Amino acid sequence: MNGYPGEWALGSVYFPPFLIASFLGLLLSWITSRLLNRYRLSRFLLYPPGVFIALAVIYTAVIGSWVIPI
Repeated sequence: MNGYPGEWALGSVYFPPFLIASFLGLLLSWITSRLLNRYRLSRFLLYPPGVFIALAVIYTAVIGSWVIPI
């Protein structure tokens, strides 16, 4: 047996861990991009939507590797 669950159960619906990690990664990247826009730091970026996608991928990989083992 491994030490982590294969699926996450919410009621009687099972969710794969990658779906949870990707949702949390998108949520964190959205919060980060809102903060960058609020403090006008996104004006130093060449293509802010590309940075949003890159942050989502990075956050998903970090959450999937360390927080929710995929």
